Amino acid sequence: MNSEILFWIGFNVFVLLMLTLDLGVFHKKAHDVSIKEAVIWSAVWIFLAMVFNVIVYFNFGSQKAFEFLTGYLIEKSLSVDNIFVFVLVFGYFQIPNKYQHKVLFWGIIGALVMRIIFIVAGVSLIQQFHWTIYIFGAFLVFTGIKMITQKDKKMEPEKNPVVRLARKFFSVTDNLHGDKFFVRQDGKKYVTPLFLVLILIEVTDLIFAVDSIPAILAITQDRFIVYTSNVFAILGLRSLYFALAHIVHRFIYLSYGLAVILMFVGTKMMLVDFFKIPVYVSLIIIAFILSVSIILSLLKTKSAD
Repeated sequence: MNSEILFWIGFNVFVLLMLTLDLGVFHKKAHDVSIKEAVIWSAVWIFLAMVFNVIVYFNFGSQKAFEFLTGYLIEKSLSVDNIFVFVLVFGYFQIPNKYQHKVLFWGIIGALVMRIIFIVAGVSLIQQFHWTIYIFGAFLVFTGIKMITQKDKKMEPEKNPVVRLARKFFSVTDNLHGDKFFVRQDGKKYVTPLFLVLILIEVTDLIFAVDSIPAILAITQDRFIVYTSNVFAILGLRSLYFALAHIVHRFIYLSYGLAVILMFVGTKMMLVDFFKIPVYVSLIIIAFILSVSIILSLLKTKSAD
């Protein structure tokens, strides 16, 4: 058994262990997640990602380490867009803080499965049909332009076609029943509004995966690096949500920064056969764009207050 297979096995065992500890120990009982707890867990996940990056450096070299770090930064920054949606969905359905963690936990399980499928499909397409890299690149540039030019649209979860379809197939209770997704009443099985929220969370991640997976494929097509950087970004998404939910409205320029990042990596993909931008240069550019958009957002909203 070669070392790469051992790394795949070891990493997935680590993920399963952390998920088990998360739901089975630290969040066995539903409770309000405080900002302090969320910040601590966010720091823990970032620390673990950086430790893993060091492991990648010593076992696979500096190139792979830069690829992981750049991929992680892209996925982490794009995941903030998910947080905007989470805030709107939880607010619309009036889901108490103490039940939100369970929804995000199972949402992330589904996200991991979808990401694996997207990664395998994306890498296979590029390796077997190299010209698809230009399609991915053009799609990212188009998405970035669309993010900048489109006007803000009011989100109406109840009008979402997936939610409407779910209501046709399932009987939905009028009220929440604690943190339960399913309940039985008068001998009939019902789903709760919490289950509808879970569906929306899954659909949201599916939509964002369409952007994020091609974006990281612009950096590397190494399945292990793409997968691990995605997983670390996703695992830290829950704690990041609870840490930023109260201030995410202040990131008014972040969407523009993410749009520029998508256009940059899309252009990088389309130029790959003509001019290769070193990974460390991509890392510096992406970190710069992200930092500027966040700093300008905080300065603007501070002055507004």
